[in-house]
Amino acid sequence: MEWVDRVAGMRQWTRDGVRAPHKPLLLLYALGRFQRDPGVELHYSAVEADLKQLLAEYGPSRRTTPAYPFHHLESDKLWEVATNRGEGSPGTGVLALRATEARGRLAAELRAGLQQTPGLLERMARVLLDRHFAPSLHADLCEAVGLELDPPRTEPPTGVAGRRRDAGLRELVLTAYEYQCAFCGYDGRIGAVPVGLEAAHVRWWALDGPDAMDNTLCLCSLHHKLFDKGVLGLAQDDTVMVSQRFVGRSPAALRQVLALSGRPVIGPQPGMPRVAAHHRDWHRQQVFHGVPRPRAADG
Repeated sequence: MEWVDRVAGMRQWTRDGVRAPHKPLLLLYALGRFQRDPGVELHYSAVEADLKQLLAEYGPSRRTTPAYPFHHLESDKLWEVATNRGEGSPGTGVLALRATEARGRLAAELRAGLQQTPGLLERMARVLLDRHFAPSLHADLCEAVGLELDPPRTEPPTGVAGRRRDAGLRELVLTAYEYQCAFCGYDGRIGAVPVGLEAAHVRWWALDGPDAMDNTLCLCSLHHKLFDKGVLGLAQDDTVMVSQRFVGRSPAALRQVLALSGRPVIGPQPGMPRVAAHHRDWHRQQVFHGVPRPRAADG
């Protein structure tokens, strides 16, 4: 049994590019706990708050519950659930999971494979990260679930079978945007080398977003992270959206984030494509959190 392939082929609800990271988040959380304690059982009542927080931070903006992956991951033969009534999940009802003292852990064969095969846990974790989350979120997500992985690979990840990242995309995007952040205009360099500027996918590559100019922006490191976290987004009139869920009281937060609300996006050079509407709309629906703030006052 090839566990990496099993993880890559994990069944998920999909429709028109809608994000459904519920199972990947639970599995990453379970791998992190297993890494620290191979014998650990995850009691639903004890981990429910952690899983809710992961879904709120790394999942889509629509409301959801960790009860769904806690129950449904069992069908992929990667996870097992037991209750005070015996083996098997009682279903997706939160009250039932609590009342029956449901507890889950990685499937017995998978636990044995992880203990017998060096590097398997890391390979599984990398597949989950590459296939379901933007690269700018990987380090934060590993920290959130308690996973300790070796430094990331230097070669572009394949992520999805048959697809390979375009290693030259960053330079194309930075050139198109004349080496400045499309949100704030930052254009820092050390000598002739730009620093802190990145090619940001609008529709994530892991979710079938193409390595194409009309799906990318040049963003500084800060605004790339906030864009992938759903703090920042693109409005239909090519202005920056800032989520009402973002709170910052310091002068730095006001200047670097809140003041961006309603600011026109700096476009690419003439003749280069702007972000396509369907990619912008995907980000608005699947990544951006909540309702945008009103336009910031000038000043």
